[in-house]
Parts: sequence; C-alpha cells; structure tokens
Amino acid sequence: MTQPKELDPYTSPRAFYGAELRRLREKAGLSQEQLGERVFCSGTYVGQFESAVRRPQTDVSKQFDEVLGSGEHVQRLCRLARQSKHPDYFADAAELEKQAITISEYAPMLVPGLLQTEAYARALTRAAQTFAPDDEIEGHVRARMERARLLDHPTAPELWVVIHEAALRVPVGGPAVMTEQLERLVGMGRGHHRIVVQVMPFAAGAPAFLNGTVINMTFADSPAVTYTESAYAGQLIDEPALVRQYSKAYDLVRAAALSPEASLARIESVAEDYAKP
Repeated sequence: MTQPKELDPYTSPRAFYGAELRRLREKAGLSQEQLGERVFCSGTYVGQFESAVRRPQTDVSKQFDEVLGSGEHVQRLCRLARQSKHPDYFADAAELEKQAITISEYAPMLVPGLLQTEAYARALTRAAQTFAPDDEIEGHVRARMERARLLDHPTAPELWVVIHEAALRVPVGGPAVMTEQLERLVGMGRGHHRIVVQVMPFAAGAPAFLNGTVINMTFADSPAVTYTESAYAGQLIDEPALVRQYSKAYDLVRAAALSPEASLARIESVAEDYAKP
C-alpha cells in the first residue's frame, strides 16, 4: 500500500486532488484499503491517487464521491487534475510511462513517439491535423519532445521497440526528414544501453499485432498495463488476463523480428536510400 505522505496541495491540481481525497477519506474514518474495497480497487491504487503518483480517473472519482458523500467535489477536482498537454485518450499512458521500469512497444506504421525527431513529429502531426492552426501543431510537437526527454533520465525505463518495416518506408515529411529520423533510430539503438530496436521485416508475414500500436508497461510496485492505439483513439488495458495475453503476443512479435544488429543494418540501408539525390 502506498503510504500517505504530506503534500502541498497547492503545487498542482493533482496534488490538490490527492490531498482532498485523503482528507475526505480520513474524515469518513476509512483506511486506504477500506475505501479501495468500496470502489472495487486496491488500497495501493487509492494511495497512488492520494500521493499524486497516478492521474485521477473519472469513473473512480465518481465512486469516491458516492462512498464519501462528497456530492461531486472529487469529480470536479478530477476534471481539473486531468488536464494534459497530450490528447485525452493518451494522457494516462503518458503519465504511466514516467513510472514504468520497462516499456515494450510495437509500431506498425510510425516511428514510436519516444524516438521521434522534432521534424518527423511535426510532419506527422500536421498530416493528422490538417486544419489545425500552427500554434496548436507546435504545442503537440513540444509535448512530444518533452515526453521523449524521459529517456535522458538516469532512471529511464528499459525501452524495447519493434518497428514494422512499413514504418521505415512511409516518407513522413520527405526524404530529408526520414533520413534524420532513421539515423536517430540507429543512434539510439547503438548508443543507449537501455534501448533495443528491432525491425519486423515484410518477409515475416502477418505479425501477432497487425493494425495498431501496442505498448506494454511494467512497474516496480504496480500491475502491468497495456496501451493500444489507432487513429485518434486509444485504450488503456489493466485487466490482468488480457495484459498477459498482450505480453505473450509481444514475445512472439519480438521473436519474429530481425535481430537488433540486423535491424539497425536494415534501418541504415533504408536511410541511405532516402539520402540518395
């Protein structure tokens, strides 16, 4: 169970949410475990909300209000605390990335966000949001670059990505952008001891995951989760049996991909094709 810690409730909306949840729980004479039982989650999960470790959840906040008799107070704080630089469907996964000890991602058509260059991210965002104003596009790009700085931290998670060869061949932003992007993939794969990059070749046929991005995350003191994404939508999965199924499928994808060294050689070869006049 996450032990209560003293929070300055005015440092962030999430800290205020956690401090208020703790105040209401203690006023009701409930432990974290007792409150968790009433809203069908663990005491540790409640503690992560109270300590501002985990981003508040809308459905659980509604249950907190019902159990604690707080009207819609917790739900209103939840709406404030859930504001994010990332799209709402991805915001929870982005927060969990910061806590993960391992991240395993399969990318069928695009370079994973944590490994994207600024130019690639900009071209991709512009293509996905054709009619958005420039300042909105730049806001998304900045958020993605800030997210990628996670990999520079001394306690960065182990990152294992399997990228389908199709993602290397789709010329996002044109040859110059792709050359820079693929060179970054090679550089990160060879120069970062906590990153492994593999390529799923066309010759491997249909992989276990075909149409959408899949990210498996594990944590030091919380159950593993899986995040899946398609265009303009994503889903965070925490049901243990389904997470295990995704994990086993990822192992099959990893086994069918080229070896790390052969993968980097393939990426280099494609980068050289883009660099040709």
